[in-house]
Amino acid sequence: MQKDKLIKKYDKQVRNYEKNRNNPTLAKWRRELLRDIKGNVLEVGVGAGANFAFYNKNNVHITGVDFSPEMIKSATKEADLYQLETQFLLKNVEELEFEPDSFDHIVSTLSLCSYQDPVRVLTKFNEWCRKDGSIRLLEHGISSNRFLSFTQKTADPILTKISGCHWNRDMLELVNAANIQIERVERYWSDIVYMIWAKPSL
Repeated sequence: MQKDKLIKKYDKQVRNYEKNRNNPTLAKWRRELLRDIKGNVLEVGVGAGANFAFYNKNNVHITGVDFSPEMIKSATKEADLYQLETQFLLKNVEELEFEPDSFDHIVSTLSLCSYQDPVRVLTKFNEWCRKDGSIRLLEHGISSNRFLSFTQKTADPILTKISGCHWNRDMLELVNAANIQIERVERYWSDIVYMIWAKPSL
């Protein structure tokens, strides 16, 4: 999908993203993923700032990246609400460059579905994250259930056209392809939801 069309799709979805900030199941997963994070954090696909409630405001500086202007506006308001030290970049992560070892932690929640080349993005994480830091992912992807995975693969072209995200990506396969060291994995909802704690390769 062309970049401009994808940005417009996400601009139109900002109200839904704001409503999802109150989703109790997602909140539980976000809290578990982020509870011990501190230091200099890169959050890609920051969306409407749904993770901000779960950071310790006294111990983090967040660089939030998104290519949707409407999402950045919403995330900025949410950061102010939680009194977080933040800076926002209106950029496509696939086009960003940072110095190596720039961040203590890199966070992606429900964003890897939308990138044209997710392995390239993850490879950048490997470079940008300090070796004693962590990469935290909460993503949806292909199910281990044969019926569900068949449905995801079949419906993916339509769902991508509607929502701008892919539903048939194997997140573990993508992370391994980027040479990121997986330390812990939890999966939910027939393994559609992936929670991944990882470290950059040495």
